[in-house]
Amino acid sequence: MSTPLDHEFVRAAARAADRPAAPLAAGPGEEPAGVPHRALARRVKTLVAAYRSPDSALHGSGQAVAAATTHLRALRAAQTPTGLFAGGDNVQSPPDSAFTVNDVCDTHVLASGAGPELRDVTAALAEIAGAATGALLTGGVHTPNHRWELCAALARLHRSFPDDRLPARVEQWLAEGVDIDAEGLYSERSAVYASHVTNPSLLLLADVLGRTDLRDAVERNLAATLDLIRPDGTVETVHSRRQDQNHPFPLAPYLPHYRLLAIRTGRGDFSRAARLAAADGIDDPDLLAQTILIPDLCRALPAPAPEPLPRDRYLTTARLATRASATAHSVLYGGSDVPEHRRIRSGLACNPTFLRLFAGDAVLDAVRLSRGFFDLGPFRAAGMEQLAGNRYRLTETLTAAYHQPLPPDRRRADGAYRMADEGRFSAAMAFPDRPRDEVSQTTRVDVDLREDGADLRIDIGGPPVPWALELTFRPGGVPEGAEPIGDGRWCLTTGPLTYRVGDDEIRVETDVEAGEPLAGPDRSDVLRYDPGQDHTVVGGTDATTGNRVYIGGQGPQTLTVALRAHRPAPVLGPRRPTPWPPPA
Repeated sequence: MSTPLDHEFVRAAARAADRPAAPLAAGPGEEPAGVPHRALARRVKTLVAAYRSPDSALHGSGQAVAAATTHLRALRAAQTPTGLFAGGDNVQSPPDSAFTVNDVCDTHVLASGAGPELRDVTAALAEIAGAATGALLTGGVHTPNHRWELCAALARLHRSFPDDRLPARVEQWLAEGVDIDAEGLYSERSAVYASHVTNPSLLLLADVLGRTDLRDAVERNLAATLDLIRPDGTVETVHSRRQDQNHPFPLAPYLPHYRLLAIRTGRGDFSRAARLAAADGIDDPDLLAQTILIPDLCRALPAPAPEPLPRDRYLTTARLATRASATAHSVLYGGSDVPEHRRIRSGLACNPTFLRLFAGDAVLDAVRLSRGFFDLGPFRAAGMEQLAGNRYRLTETLTAAYHQPLPPDRRRADGAYRMADEGRFSAAMAFPDRPRDEVSQTTRVDVDLREDGADLRIDIGGPPVPWALELTFRPGGVPEGAEPIGDGRWCLTTGPLTYRVGDDEIRVETDVEAGEPLAGPDRSDVLRYDPGQDHTVVGGTDATTGNRVYIGGQGPQTLTVALRAHRPAPVLGPRRPTPWPPPA
């Protein structure tokens, strides 16, 4: 017996496509001045899909075809003599052009054989694709996900315009191996690029090339993502190595992938995730085109798994632990790349947040720890150890040095020594050649993730240094029990503190086990977040916003912090996620 179709899902996808397509069809001759090439291609794809779909208000509309033709002229004009598209931050970029060519080729499939009214559209698409083929065939990339986006474009070109050079080039890239780790995370650990680039590209390659191993990689990534779903309908990103590490990311872009693999594999947990991803409605205009190109998407979902999502999980490769209950959802993170690479850099995981706690509408978005140690920045764990069950230890040792005179055989009469970096700054002092007097500071954070929150024991060792623990709460409540110190900041000394939003609350209690008393509200020099010199030297910061509560003191010191969630009843289903645009 064949699986029934999900007509309501298809109708919802058609409505999502009609919202941007209808205004374009209403002015079919209006030139799209200033629209980037990727948006031009996506508009054409949406218009043609609406024309094709019986569920769209633009089904069979000549105005939709005319608007598509107008946009195709603009798209062809954006193509340079190389076949690549002009515009964007990356100059003459094969992967950026691949994003557009992927949509061009999908639209060519939609338009081919769909009737004489789309004959000119089909021809224009073929011309654009043909002009881009040479550059994509020989072009390079500069991020991991670009490889798979470029491969997808080459496979799509081969699907519509067979050329043996195209799959051969794809095989060159695929021979490197998909960059997925033992836990199912891609090397960039990014929700943005997994959902918008890598997963859809690998699924396309699996279908076109018959590579089930590529579909298996996507299934592994989606399985890992199940336990990164947060109660507010977003996906955890603190461990990402890309720009989304500092922003929330909604689950919705994962909808087509969870839905497709739930239907093809029968996985109830994927079915549950697909329902969560669509819980706030379907807004993606591209989904209609996907229902035509991939008919399996239109089939009804299998029964969802009875177990709630997410589940308790420790992702050892990213050093990220989650614990979920009806009362609280906590995230503990110790996987920063900064301790190893000693720098803040695009492509590294740099977020210093090491703990989050969700209690319904009361959300502790970030817990961070600053130390005044040679301006080396906030605590970022270099190691994370699972002690037992939901108990973990995060550790970091920072080392700075005072440098002695150069040995006689390294001295120069002209004093012109080579520029070198010593871990904090650079100077013409030949640092590697000098004896060093090192100063070290070790921070250890023991965390017990509980059903109702978390217990922290923070040991700050080494020489006397000021420190400040920053608790950033999501706006919507007011910290009760703390003293305001201005600019959305509070100071907590004796506690307890309660952060309440509606009937949901997070309670904070502190105790100093060893060391001096906590800093009072008059110590603004201590009660602050210090991003470290890598940010401040260029006038930047990675500071959080929101309601920030500070607990500070003078190390060495040992502090315990108890975080407790209190809620009258569990919330069913995800909350409205904070929107995040597709990658540019």
